[in-house]
Amino acid sequence: MILGATYVAGAVAMFIVGVVLLIRRGRSEAARNVALAAFVSAAWAGVVVSQTAAHAWPTWNAIMADGFRFGAWLIALLSLASAEVPPWLRRVSLGLCGLLIIYTALGGISQSAEGVKPLPLDSVAGLITALAALATTLHVWRHADGGVPREVRWSAAAIAGQFAVDALTYAQSQWQGDVHASLSLLRLLAVGIALVPMTIGAWRTPVQPPRLFISRQVVFFTSSVVVLLGYMVATALVAYVARRFGGSIGPLLQTVVIGAAALLLIFFLLADWPSRRLRVFISTHFYRNKYDYRIEWLRFVQTLSSGEEPDVRRNSIRAVAQIFGSPSGLLLLREQPGEPYYLQAAWPERSADFPQVTSVAGGDGLPRFLMDKQWVVDLREYADHPQQYGNLSLPAWLDPAGPWRIVAPLLVGNQLLGFLVLSAPPDPFEITFEDLDLLKTVGRNVAVQLAQRRADEELALSRQFDAYNRFAAFVMHDLKNSVAQLQLLVANAARHRANPVFVDDAIDTIRNTSERMTRLIEQLQRRDMQGSSRSVELAPIVAAAVSRSQAREPAVRVDGQLDSEMVMADPERLASILEHVIRNAQDATAAGGNVVLKMEADEKDARLTVVDDGVGMNEEFLRNRLFRPFDSTKGSKGMGIGAYQVREYARTVGGEVDVWSAPGRGTRFCIRLPLCPKKNANS
Repeated sequence: MILGATYVAGAVAMFIVGVVLLIRRGRSEAARNVALAAFVSAAWAGVVVSQTAAHAWPTWNAIMADGFRFGAWLIALLSLASAEVPPWLRRVSLGLCGLLIIYTALGGISQSAEGVKPLPLDSVAGLITALAALATTLHVWRHADGGVPREVRWSAAAIAGQFAVDALTYAQSQWQGDVHASLSLLRLLAVGIALVPMTIGAWRTPVQPPRLFISRQVVFFTSSVVVLLGYMVATALVAYVARRFGGSIGPLLQTVVIGAAALLLIFFLLADWPSRRLRVFISTHFYRNKYDYRIEWLRFVQTLSSGEEPDVRRNSIRAVAQIFGSPSGLLLLREQPGEPYYLQAAWPERSADFPQVTSVAGGDGLPRFLMDKQWVVDLREYADHPQQYGNLSLPAWLDPAGPWRIVAPLLVGNQLLGFLVLSAPPDPFEITFEDLDLLKTVGRNVAVQLAQRRADEELALSRQFDAYNRFAAFVMHDLKNSVAQLQLLVANAARHRANPVFVDDAIDTIRNTSERMTRLIEQLQRRDMQGSSRSVELAPIVAAAVSRSQAREPAVRVDGQLDSEMVMADPERLASILEHVIRNAQDATAAGGNVVLKMEADEKDARLTVVDDGVGMNEEFLRNRLFRPFDSTKGSKGMGIGAYQVREYARTVGGEVDVWSAPGRGTRFCIRLPLCPKKNANS
């Protein structure tokens, strides 16, 4: 009676100590492990007192309880001590605890099963496990140097005493077949004494200020205890039902249920995926604190405003990528509504390093999906579950099996300005709802900044056009004076006909010049530089432009042919812009280089591609200056509006211009023109 009351009081005290440690010091891993040891010891005391009351020790249940207690105390000591324990010793000691639990479960089953030879109730297994735990504890004691707190050394000594008493108890049971009540009291006293320095050490262990991962660990530990308690309650209920309604084999069924539950519990405790699944579940459904938002937002703003990257677009990629640890990224933007999305910047590489990244039309599936759903596309999830994205069709270069992982929209209001493509962050990385919300938030911030930058550029461009209009007014004034002088010269030429041939040729030349200047003035006054469009055959226009360019070096080589394709354009204007592109390629290429005009056509478009192997253009000029009016690499020889006029005219007839270039690798300049619908031959 006294022994049972003592064990019950000890179990209650241990349980209270565990609860207090969890409540007051739950953020410390050492405190959580000591609390776990206290809970397991309380359960162990309950099992022992039940067996002692029945005057039976050791039993299979009592030895199993010892296995759980040995393992819990070892885990608590190893988390509290700073000394490193060899991995093999850690695995052997904890592994023997697990084997002891399995052995006792099998022994209990064999003892109750009919027709099965029961396993011998041998205390040697408990003795070996206690000795292994004692060896591990002594190793901690021996390697605890002066820098280790006194509580750790006292804890190791107390636990060593506990395991020594356990080993002696099992030895006496094996040799004499009985354990005296005083030895049982000594075991409880040893456990209680070991709990005192362990509790003090856990209490004095420094606890860092509350941080993200500690809060998650607290909830994870609490959830694990709740799940474990629920599992035990469910097992007890099933075992009770099996014994209550099992008839003559009820005890056997109860033992089978408990043994199977123990094996299943050990399996889940040893496996890694249950704990990972539980952590993911807690992070997804209970927390929105994966990031320290104050730090992340300050770093994001600092990166956007820093001058490390002169291009704000590259800075934008870098600012978003560093949040998620992504090593690289791409930025695709469109200039005006309805236009395709082009690769505008890459980080840390350059855009020229990605010639395979083609433009994405605004009406394609990806831009429409990003604008309508305002979702972030996880390419790995898209590859596994495409139905979640409505069977979205992606561009060929955006292969889920490639290096890219995330596609994030850049939204200004409900309009899609562009999108970011980030490569896969280092593993392990799982996208959560918090990541998606953060991506959409920083994406909107980046989009607003890029839109503001574009508005500033358009304002500056408008001011440049105002200056250009003023410049044109001066040009027209000068042209008028020149035309007036030429007309006067023609009018007075009649009196100087001494040399008829010379005079006639001079007059004709001057007249032609006068007429051309007059037409130029009229066009400037009307601001109609595009000419009148009509349905024309493309091949003769191309031939005329090539013919006028053949006098320059290197000569143009034509690759491909056009078969009566018709386009809607002004023939003189179209030939002029094509000639301009060819001459630019000739200017950038040495006399011994190559300039090729490739002609291709499909059912919708005709493509005129001028390819050269000249000096090429760098990414900064290609993306920021090529199509900017009044910006030229030719110095005073050029006004810098040729490429701009080529692109604008192509767009006025429904076409587009694609350019790829890299220093030392040449340039590829493609003019796409929509074809006129072919008439039915039978109509």
